[in-house]
Amino acid sequence: MTLNELVKISDEQRDHQWEIDFFMAITSGKVKLMLDAPQQGPDGWPYMLAETSADATEPANKIMQWAALKGVGLAVNPQKNYPDYVFTYGMLWHFKETGLFYRTADEAPVGVLEMEKGQGLHAGEPAPSYLPQYVRNIIKEFLRDQAVMRPRILVMSQDRKHYDLAFSLESLGNPPEKEHQGIAEAISWFLPPHYSIVLVSEMGLPKFTDL
Repeated sequence: MTLNELVKISDEQRDHQWEIDFFMAITSGKVKLMLDAPQQGPDGWPYMLAETSADATEPANKIMQWAALKGVGLAVNPQKNYPDYVFTYGMLWHFKETGLFYRTADEAPVGVLEMEKGQGLHAGEPAPSYLPQYVRNIIKEFLRDQAVMRPRILVMSQDRKHYDLAFSLESLGNPPEKEHQGIAEAISWFLPPHYSIVLVSEMGLPKFTDL
């Protein structure tokens, strides 16, 4: 099915298979940019706005590769009541690096990780394959805009299968607990949906590294 055919399917008929087909179609399809510069979406994040049409000439893949380096998302057909698809920045850079927008449909949990004493913990700096340097720079720039000058991070796992990207509460200025969820959700826009983000104190944990 072509991109133009897929976007004509009613919202009620769109299932997980539709999403898979849409991903396949858009990576090889063409779109038309509605504006030359990123625009602020209703969620406050910057997006390139693109529409599907028979006379579209811009390869969507090219736009996504560009957006991945700039810290920008992509909204497809935002002129509709509901866009056909909204790609967060995290989805786009993950696609650039791996060819996949995310690895599982499950939303990664965000919030607080309860650490139990005596549990085996594997921890270290994120590998470039997990968090490329250009992505780190873009998240760092966002946090600097929030007056967080030296954010520190650590990748942690208790089973070497599921990994949490931990942000040091001390480096974030020790925000009150009621703000933790909102901070984690904001950071999650910069990461693929399957990444798990936690905000933790550095006390008793291995050494954190500068983002």
